[in-house]
Amino acid sequence: MGLLDLEKHFAFYGAYHSNPINIVIHIIFVWPIVFTALLLLHSATPIFDLSQSLTLDGVLRLNVGFILTVVYALFYLCLDKRSGFVAALMCFSCWVGSSLLADRLGPSLAFKVGIASQLLCWTGQFLGHGVFEKRAPALLDNLLQAFLMAPFFVLLEVLQSVFGYEPYPGFQARVNAKVESDIKEWRAKKQVKKNKLT
Repeated sequence: MGLLDLEKHFAFYGAYHSNPINIVIHIIFVWPIVFTALLLLHSATPIFDLSQSLTLDGVLRLNVGFILTVVYALFYLCLDKRSGFVAALMCFSCWVGSSLLADRLGPSLAFKVGIASQLLCWTGQFLGHGVFEKRAPALLDNLLQAFLMAPFFVLLEVLQSVFGYEPYPGFQARVNAKVESDIKEWRAKKQVKKNKLT
C-alpha cells in the first residue's frame, strides 16, 4: 500500500467500518481520542527550549504532542489538499485546546480526565465493532495505518455524507467497490475457518 494512496487507505479502513452505527460511533469517539491523547502528552518535556513568549507561558509546549500534531497534519495534507487542510486545522485545534485544558486542570487532573476519556472512547469503539460491525478493529491488522487514518477517515465520512465531498470524481465509487471486495474476501475466509472447526 502506497503511503500516500488515499483510495487504498480509505478502502482498507472502510472494510472494517461498513456498519452505519459503527461509523457513527467512530465519528463520535475518534477525534476525542486525538484530543485526550494530546491532553495526556501535554506534560511531556518540551523538545525545543524556546523563549516563554513563543510558548505562551508554557501552555503551548513544543513537545512530542506538538510533533505528532505536525506529522498528522502534514500527512493529511499530502493525502488530499482540501480535506487535508480541514484535518490539519482540526489537529492543531486539538493540540491548542488540549494544551489550554491541561494547563487549566493541572497535571494530575488532566491525566485523570485523559485516561477516563480514553477508556470511554476506546470502549465505545470496541463495542461498535463487536456489537454492530461483527469484525475486529482495523488496528488488529495494521496498527500504524489504523491510528494514522482513523481521524481522517471519520472526517471524510462526514464531508462525504453531509457535503457530498470527494477528493476526486469517482473516489467514493472506487472505494466502495474495494470495500465490498475486501468484505467478501474476509467473509469467505471466515466461512472456511468455521467449516474447518465443524
